[in-house]
Amino acid sequence: MNPFRLFLALMLGMLAMPAAFAQSYPTKTIRLIVGYAPGGAVDIIARTVGQKLAASLGQPVIVENKPGAGTNIAVRALIDSPADGYTLMLTANAISANVSLYQPPPYDIDKEVAPISMVGRVPVVIATNAASDYSSLAKLVAAAKAAPGGIAYATPGNGSTPHLAVELFARAAGVSFLHIPYRGGSPAIIDVIGGQVPLVAVNALEALPHHTSGKLRVIAVMSPGRSPILPAVPTIAESGYPGFEASVWYGFIAPAATPKAIIAKLHGEIQKALASPEVKERMVSVGGEVLPATTEKFGELINTERVRYEKLIREANLKPS
Repeated sequence: MNPFRLFLALMLGMLAMPAAFAQSYPTKTIRLIVGYAPGGAVDIIARTVGQKLAASLGQPVIVENKPGAGTNIAVRALIDSPADGYTLMLTANAISANVSLYQPPPYDIDKEVAPISMVGRVPVVIATNAASDYSSLAKLVAAAKAAPGGIAYATPGNGSTPHLAVELFARAAGVSFLHIPYRGGSPAIIDVIGGQVPLVAVNALEALPHHTSGKLRVIAVMSPGRSPILPAVPTIAESGYPGFEASVWYGFIAPAATPKAIIAKLHGEIQKALASPEVKERMVSVGGEVLPATTEKFGELINTERVRYEKLIREANLKPS
């Protein structure tokens, strides 16, 4: 064969390989990493969407919890995995915050991570033990002013959206709190219910069952308007602090070198899962919303949030504990 034709045939074959790989993908179990403890919001959403993906892709989707270091352990496990579409991660806002919160940055978002798809968002809430004296945001602020740094609050971890949201609120209210980071929202809530910590900031998904059972008292919602699942709870904005809105968003990511054809296939299957009644009802029932978006839009969100958090972390001088 003519050497030029041989070279051309090889090049065409190499160009066709990613598409052919995507058509046959997946052929084995997919690992879905979650950077938080089992039972928390990210874990619940991962298992809900993962179940749908397993059905549509024809292969098991196994959730693997890797809590710790504000999800940096989980992100590193993702980055160090083969970029073949068989290791994914359901991430949240921390992916954007941690590159400023931790120094040196634990990873390079642009070079080491590939966005796949946005999933949805859930508002952040502040809650207390049901027997607490902090029955309203006004009472909490008054107590915090009387004892600067003396009131502790639990969150799912350093750099988590609840952590950053409370710090921003504290600065606006002219108070200070003692931050107690946990490895996920579920253990943080357990300690507040048990009386070990007086406050918890988590997303509505995690707080709702305990508020409904009477074990927690949600005193403020950080959504722009009142939550349909917590209609009696005022927003922080209407409690005298306008402009406060904080939600936890979720999305799928992969190692940066994952073939674009695989990313596109996963994006399409995730969009199908998000359109299913089961996933929609699951999100709505906990006060959240499904947010379908292109891969490009999700990438833009990650970078926009990175800039926003960098400013907050620098101005508030936040450090990982």
